[in-house]
Amino acid sequence: MKIFIRAKPNAKKEFVVADDATHFIVSIREQPHDGKANNAIIRAISEYLDVQISRIKIISGKTSKKKIIQID
Repeated sequence: MKIFIRAKPNAKKEFVVADDATHFIVSIREQPHDGKANNAIIRAISEYLDVQISRIKIISGKTSKKKIIQID
C-alpha cells in the first residue's frame, strides 16, 4: 500500500491527521537534518496505523516535505 505524506518538521506538537485513506499530514518535533525527521515520520505512521516500523519505507521525497511511503 502506498500512502502520501505532507510533513511538518520542527513543530511544537507531534500528531498525525488523515486527509483520507491514503493522504496524511504528519507533524513532528525533529528538525529535517541527518534523517531525523524521516525517522520520526516513520515512527509516527507506524504508531498511527499500528504497523511494524520494518514494514515502512520512504520511496520518494526523502529531502522534501511531500513524501510517498510504501507499507508492505
